[in-house]
Amino acid sequence: MVVIVQLLSAFLQISVNSALQEEHCDVNTCLEDDGGWFTDPSTLISQAGPCNIDRIEGPLSKAEFLNRYAYQMPVVLSGISNNEEFRRMSRKDQLLKEFGHKTIRLSSANTYSYKKVDVTLQKYVDDILKPQSLEMLGNETLYWFGDNNYSEWEALFSKYKIPPLKLPNTSPVLSFGLAGAGTGVPFHWHGPGFGEVIYGRKRWFLYPPEKTPAFHPNRTTLQWLVEDYPTLSQEDMPLECTIEPSEIIYFPDHWWHGTLNIDTSVFMSTFLGPS
Repeated sequence: MVVIVQLLSAFLQISVNSALQEEHCDVNTCLEDDGGWFTDPSTLISQAGPCNIDRIEGPLSKAEFLNRYAYQMPVVLSGISNNEEFRRMSRKDQLLKEFGHKTIRLSSANTYSYKKVDVTLQKYVDDILKPQSLEMLGNETLYWFGDNNYSEWEALFSKYKIPPLKLPNTSPVLSFGLAGAGTGVPFHWHGPGFGEVIYGRKRWFLYPPEKTPAFHPNRTTLQWLVEDYPTLSQEDMPLECTIEPSEIIYFPDHWWHGTLNIDTSVFMSTFLGPS
């Protein structure tokens, strides 16, 4: 009887381990659906950090958004839009099946994004989309974010539901991205907008317009996090939060922000430009 119990226990353990491997995780760190954009945990240098930004679940009224956040401070939102169809179309197998042959434009992952390179999506995924090393500089890292040809990507973009919150006299402009673990864009600023994570996790660091962060435009966010972040005084610490799938961060006009993809990440930004 003891032997039978032991054999049954071993069989169950093998079944559990097999199922977890199919989900790209182990017993202790089983990940949610990654859409096929698997990141080997052993390659991760950065992890999720604290969140000192307001985090709101569920609807946020237009009045509260405009009075409290739109012009004053960032906020993290969830449950304000349903992008499940867009999420399904952004799975690795679906994206490559429908768009793998299309040409995308990569930018260098430094503050000014000087360098541009055109490749097919399939080549980007096969040869370039890799975890960021700590030694590589931002101007040496190629990153797909923006420069999207809307007519070629209409079948995908038309399925995205933009955040329902708006600023007066602005129009939304979509910018789609896919990037490897440890990549990101160093501190920069522009107009207001929203950033939604579809797959993966993205860590955001923000400063108000009047507080310019100390950084080198060709150093990566990963290098800044490892080398500079631990030395910051309390008064120089940024606002920050790690955005999970289906969460959206809003950032006001002219706010400094740097981003860091914890995992291989798929994401969509909605920039609010003058209408």
